[in-house]
Amino acid sequence: MNIISWNVNGLRANVKKGAFDWFLQKSPDFMCYQETKVHPEQLDEGIRNPIGYNAYFDHSKLRKGYSGVAIYAKEKPEKVEYGLGVSEYDQEGRFLAVFYNKGLIGTKFVLINCYFPNGGGGPDRLAYKLRFYDEFLNYINRKRKEGYEIIFCGDVNTAHNEIDLARPKENAKNTGFLPMERAWIDQIIQEGYIDTFRYHNPNKINAYTWWDMKTFARERNVGWRLDYFFISSTLLKYVEKSSILANINGSDHCPIELILK
Repeated sequence: MNIISWNVNGLRANVKKGAFDWFLQKSPDFMCYQETKVHPEQLDEGIRNPIGYNAYFDHSKLRKGYSGVAIYAKEKPEKVEYGLGVSEYDQEGRFLAVFYNKGLIGTKFVLINCYFPNGGGGPDRLAYKLRFYDEFLNYINRKRKEGYEIIFCGDVNTAHNEIDLARPKENAKNTGFLPMERAWIDQIIQEGYIDTFRYHNPNKINAYTWWDMKTFARERNVGWRLDYFFISSTLLKYVEKSSILANINGSDHCPIELILK
């Protein structure tokens, strides 16, 4: 089973760049998009309902052209949840979860696609991000207690450790690398969830998923690793590969891929 996650910074723009064709040719079992910036009715039929996939969308209820996530799944899930179930966190269209009781990897699991808030824009927004983090952790822990194995992916909007960004010292006081943001990822790991890429590549340097396009940072590989696949530790035996597809263009982020055997 293979899953791809990608912050596309606008799904319609990504489509125009030919990157949706890349997805269809790649033909993963799941395609998880973040920052789609679109309501489903704004998409052409071939994008909204591509042949061979069941498509699910969560979008901003506050304004168009902002936030949004989508999951394209080959196998129809038993259940889909839109949002964390808390109004404060569900208005921006950041969360989708698809549930499976059998098949695929032979165990009961939930796949969650989340576009976590950015902490920029002042202390109120940083506080919102941290509250969202806490509510998300509560959600996945509840689902784990209900018997689901957890797979979650998306743009977490935080680089975990110094190895995960090109210039850690220069960014030590910037959102996305603040101690309280990084501490949440520490907590995720302490509670039994695995950062699949770093687990399999503990010392790999210069491995990033986002670059500032205004400064041509991608050409110089001055980036941040902001996009992750986390899994329940009990799923680790199924992981065949967790990789960053840095050669794929179409956004200021690149796709990441998780392959489970």
